[in-house]
Amino acid sequence: MKYRALGNTGLNVSVVSLGTHQFSGEWAKDFSESEVATILQRASELGINVIDTAECYGDHLVESLIGKAIQPHRSDWILATKFGHGFSGLQKTGAWSAARVQQQLEASLRALGTDRIDLYQFHSGTNQEFDNDELWAMLQAQVRAGKIRFLGLSLSAEVLHKADWHQLHAAANVGVRAIQVVYNRLQNKAEDYVVPFCEREQLGILARVPLAKGFLGGHYLPGTLFPENDTRSAYSQQFNEEQLKLVQQIKREEVPPGQNMAQWALAWCLKPKAVSSVVVGCKNIAQLESNAAAATLIS
Repeated sequence: MKYRALGNTGLNVSVVSLGTHQFSGEWAKDFSESEVATILQRASELGINVIDTAECYGDHLVESLIGKAIQPHRSDWILATKFGHGFSGLQKTGAWSAARVQQQLEASLRALGTDRIDLYQFHSGTNQEFDNDELWAMLQAQVRAGKIRFLGLSLSAEVLHKADWHQLHAAANVGVRAIQVVYNRLQNKAEDYVVPFCEREQLGILARVPLAKGFLGGHYLPGTLFPENDTRSAYSQQFNEEQLKLVQQIKREEVPPGQNMAQWALAWCLKPKAVSSVVVGCKNIAQLESNAAAATLIS
């Protein structure tokens, strides 16, 4: 494993972080406590030291699975989670008031079984939800209290699509020290503005969806139909087909012969030195080990 500084936080993070959305059951597979514990133990053995999760991965469900798995080894991990959502029954809803976010924070601390969150990230909200002085004052108070080490901002895909940089420009003013953003070979708009801005402002970058929700693994051929319990089934078949055809073209024209495409795609995201880590999930140990091996492709 290799490590990079997360902006100016003083944290050294593994260039491959463990994403945990898959553990929510939204990717055509349910995970048991023992499966999650086994994956996290192997990730640690491979040198991965960052776990990225969210409050809305099953209403703190995934945080709870992680908390149980890392309880004996909490100090080995940099824990990153997110805020901004609540649940009404099974329906996810926005929850951005200072009071609601403070409730989410306490629930995340309980679920993770910890007294502190290393990186607490604003989770894909709108500018209106972001521009809330009371919210950021409360979060800064939690930083001073030691419940949060650093604040982060997870930019929505819509922000990238619209090239709306309001939140990015205001990040430092509210104490944000790291930016999480969609960045991969298929969706690379972040390199036009976000990456150079963060490098200039010394903000750490976590590249999320680095395999474009699995498309860049190179395993799915054009014509693939995803099952209903797979999050990719929410896209139109035309979109999925276009993505799969483009991936095959990239595989032919850009990926060196014999090179594992997923590893190549992860290393591609790490070409900018300002990118501290790629956040990538896995469904099994083999995928985890393959993802971790992408670090060997980085000079």
